[in-house]
Amino acid sequence: MTKAKTRFRPLDGILLLDKPQGLSSNQALQQARHLFRAEKGGHTGSLDPLATGLLPLCFGEATKIAGLLLGSAKAYETTAVLGLTTDSDDADGAPLLERPVPTLDDASIEAALAPLRGPIRQRAPIYSALKQGGEPLYAKARRGEAIEAPERDVVVHRFELIERDGPRLRLHVECGSGTYVRSLVRDLGEALGCGAHVATLRRLWVDPFREPRLFTLDDLRALREAGGEGALEACLLPIEAGLAQFPCVELDAAAARRIGQGQSVDCEPGTDGLVAVSGPDGRCLGIGQRTGARLAPQRLFRWAAQGGPPEQAADPAARPAP
Repeated sequence: MTKAKTRFRPLDGILLLDKPQGLSSNQALQQARHLFRAEKGGHTGSLDPLATGLLPLCFGEATKIAGLLLGSAKAYETTAVLGLTTDSDDADGAPLLERPVPTLDDASIEAALAPLRGPIRQRAPIYSALKQGGEPLYAKARRGEAIEAPERDVVVHRFELIERDGPRLRLHVECGSGTYVRSLVRDLGEALGCGAHVATLRRLWVDPFREPRLFTLDDLRALREAGGEGALEACLLPIEAGLAQFPCVELDAAAARRIGQGQSVDCEPGTDGLVAVSGPDGRCLGIGQRTGARLAPQRLFRWAAQGGPPEQAADPAARPAP
């Protein structure tokens, strides 16, 4: 029996998905997109198939701010297993080297953690989505090519031991954009002299979603079965929720109309940089660049030139708070 083809529809908003283990971020996105029948969707930074937890998904016009969320701070909880390194730096990889685990106490572990905090230089895993010569490293690694994984500057705000149980360490990580927890665990294992790999990884939050209400794919299927698409739409956050970390510049009707036409306008002076732009009704029109007392449009939502957002996104009170 042929499966019915999904009839997609325009839909705007942000879904805080609890990604299951075993799916890639894109596979999780596509399953959610089909459940919502969203014409357009994107995710805001990949989680490994082994990883679970918060994966913000952007539908419709929200995809225009996905790049901003990519650069946000993130927090994770991970379990590191000492004594074994793998080619992917996690439990999904092939074993490389097994070594005895020395006798460790909290002080020796803290001494190994400390240099891995703050601004550091980090070497990415060879099985990663970073591109080299226009191709992801993981594609080269799967072909057995010799790879020199690149190093880059990252910031680790917190890297702390929560609990230890023999060779297993439960760790909390808070970090900036581009940081690989697998690399942190790998480097911690080397500092301890025995190697290590990631056994479990869960993303706890992504700015600005510090206390997220997450929905699993099973949750969404059950909601659709019980309440239809209206129940699913109630799970979406308005696009404004993804811009909570940006200052907001409010414009009067005339200035909002000009910004919607792509023109720069005068505004209240403030710190230079990216700002959220809203009209007189409080609706977010998009992202602007403020320079002194001048505001230039950068990325506008389609309703900026249409007098307001569509009905589907018009009632943020109906959405759960981030």
